[in-house]
Amino acid sequence: LRSGASSKRQALHAVATAAAHAMGLDEGRIYDALMEREGLGSTGLGAGVAVPHARLNGIDTVRGVFVRLDTPVAYDAVDDRPVDLMFALFAPPGSGAEHLRALAAVSRALRSAEMREQLRQARTIDAIHALFVRDVAANAA
Repeated sequence: LRSGASSKRQALHAVATAAAHAMGLDEGRIYDALMEREGLGSTGLGAGVAVPHARLNGIDTVRGVFVRLDTPVAYDAVDDRPVDLMFALFAPPGSGAEHLRALAAVSRALRSAEMREQLRQARTIDAIHALFVRDVAANAA
């Protein structure tokens, strides 16, 4: 999903909207869960990337949503750079290790400058999906 968000709050709303459509859950509840997690500390990893995440009732496995912002937004990231790539992860309440593995895999993928550039240039959902599938396959051991 692409979004024209102009603030961190709007960016997280875009993530919540995409997640609500993908998972059939309430957008407001998703947004509140994301904001609650952000209150613990920014999920901005640096290099224009954020990995907002939350635990949600109503899902039975870890789910992800990717949002690319048209214009980077201030996000309180560790390097103070604005964010334009957001990969949100959602996990059921009891999914400790699975949730952490997913966060680690997404964070690792997005640390790659080549991957970030390919995500910024990708023009279709299928192209973005293929980039993540390829990364997971390349790093499976």
